[in-house]
Amino acid sequence: MIVVNVVVETSAENIATMQAAVAEMEAASRAETGCIDYTFCVELNDPTRLRVVENWVDVAALTEHLRTPHMVAFNTAMSENPPSNVDVKCYEVKEIPLPRP
Repeated sequence: MIVVNVVVETSAENIATMQAAVAEMEAASRAETGCIDYTFCVELNDPTRLRVVENWVDVAALTEHLRTPHMVAFNTAMSENPPSNVDVKCYEVKEIPLPRP
């Protein structure tokens, strides 16, 4: 499984302005073949940090996602509301049982 973890540092106003683009991106991405989960959230203790957590079955699915029209549209919306920083990390992981205390 591929996990992408994104942290976008921006203003609360930019996040509010992008709400429709975020909703469209989340829904369209979840409908893609190979998408396990795709979630945006705003940190409770820092309303200027938007997080994206993506889970994909493999690199091929993620690569196709990056070429979709909704990804292009979302990147356009981001460029119109530029963040101060974007940190993207991509991991290949295997699922394990949650350890018991």
